[in-house]
Amino acid sequence: MEYLTDNLVFGIVLSLAAFEAGLWISKKTKLAIFNPLLVAIFIVVVFLIAADIDIETYNQGGQFIHMFLGPATVALAVPLYKKLDQLKQHAVPILTSILFGSVVSVASVVFFTMLFGLEHEIIMSLLPKSVTTPIGIELSKQMGGIVPVTVLSIIITGISGAMMAPAVIKLAKLKNKIAIGIALGTSAHAIGTTKALEMGETESAMSSLAIGIAGIMTVFIAPWVYQLTYGLLFFWQ
Repeated sequence: MEYLTDNLVFGIVLSLAAFEAGLWISKKTKLAIFNPLLVAIFIVVVFLIAADIDIETYNQGGQFIHMFLGPATVALAVPLYKKLDQLKQHAVPILTSILFGSVVSVASVVFFTMLFGLEHEIIMSLLPKSVTTPIGIELSKQMGGIVPVTVLSIIITGISGAMMAPAVIKLAKLKNKIAIGIALGTSAHAIGTTKALEMGETESAMSSLAIGIAGIMTVFIAPWVYQLTYGLLFFWQ
């Protein structure tokens, strides 16, 4: 087995094969629970455990896929550029919505983590849950969080957001494409944007916009919202 795993290609091939399997399963079943990324993660984890392969061996090649997170996020600007006129036309409500969504995201983390009595370090790790991974990792480091916990929370948030989006949109009777895109990008970052891409060009463009702006806003507002929410909850108690 070592001659297959002890090289850079192993991690890359396993990751791509697992994701392709996830796409195939998702298309065949057409069920939201079978999100391609969620299926891919499950396949990789099961394979590594079954084959008794440690994470360091896998990550020799897997880390190179991680390198493309930043460029992939930047590439989402392409559909945004195509819808630039709509952005200019609705700039105020769009920016207001993203700001409100970012504040709610941080405040909800503080509320529920304090409700369950989690440690300060864990709270700091979960605050960037709704921003894209590169920004979330840096913010977690700055605030004294645990990076692996942050990455896991970002993945779970994105996958759950993409899975629940169709049902929530239907339940809320949302028809406005701009609103749908902003909601997906602000709450579920890049993974949510993959769902927006399936819905249409306007949704994907607005979701792409929300990813970047929500990330920037969260960097600035997270410490203030944390202190304000913590203060209010402490006073209430």
